Amino acid sequence: MQGKRVLVTGGAGFIGSNLANYLADENDVLAVDDCYLGTPENIDDAVEFHDASVLDDDLPTEDVDVLFHLAALSSLTMHEDSIEGLRQGARVNVEGFANTVEQVRQDGCDTVVYASTSSIYGSRTDPSPESMDVEARTGYEASKLARERYGEYFANAHDLNVAGMRFFSVYQGYGGSEEHKGEYANIISQFAHDIANDETPVIYGDGSHTRDFTHVSDIVRGLELAADHELTGIYNLGTGDSYSANEVIEMLEDELGADVEPEHIENPIDDDMFVHDTMADASKMREATGWTPEISFEEGLEEVCAPYK
Repeated sequence: MQGKRVLVTGGAGFIGSNLANYLADENDVLAVDDCYLGTPENIDDAVEFHDASVLDDDLPTEDVDVLFHLAALSSLTMHEDSIEGLRQGARVNVEGFANTVEQVRQDGCDTVVYASTSSIYGSRTDPSPESMDVEARTGYEASKLARERYGEYFANAHDLNVAGMRFFSVYQGYGGSEEHKGEYANIISQFAHDIANDETPVIYGDGSHTRDFTHVSDIVRGLELAADHELTGIYNLGTGDSYSANEVIEMLEDELGADVEPEHIENPIDDDMFVHDTMADASKMREATGWTPEISFEEGLEEVCAPYK
């Protein structure tokens, strides 16, 4: 992507700042974030930052060519802890999406790429294709499914290019831009930080649950390719490999030369809400754009651990 005017919502957050900074090398990039979880310190000087909410009625949408909509309340607990959390999650994740897309559409933008979630596949040890049935088990998942339906509406009713990207477990490490997320950061970041600082990593349950861990740089490339190819529909972004929490601990120990004894605690998430296993089938994205992940899990863990060495 070159010479485009790009708007990234959630642009001061983890994935959003990585995307905004990457695109700013060859594009005019604006980042919108209300700083609930994001922080402007994540953003390079080349990115024009706006402290604003996706619920606002005067977003900086003039002359925008591409919208990357990543803003969301992105944790199950944010939606489930209280009725206000549920309400706010619906407002930000659904109303905020519709509000932002409509504003860029009215100003002439015809390409939208947005974040959905792989959580709606439920627990699967086999690769999950986009064609399989999905359902909402949490308020977070319900909001992302509603976002997908609004994306379908904008594509059908207004002839926009609207691509929903179902992310699998995205990571980078505290040496990147995840540190500000604290308890909401990927478990790889949290485990690496604990092990490097001689603290005890905490594992939910027996640690056998697995995730398809996808490096943020591969996610960024996938987002750019979705816009470049003017995709419409739903696409997975994941590696097709999965690792358990126990395996992550062992691999981080090897990388950091440490020997720790993790603490296993009862899983605080109800069984009917907890996704035990995830694995992507990204063949649809590969066939549409040529995208494949470039960062192996071993390379990704080396990068996560490098600042501690």
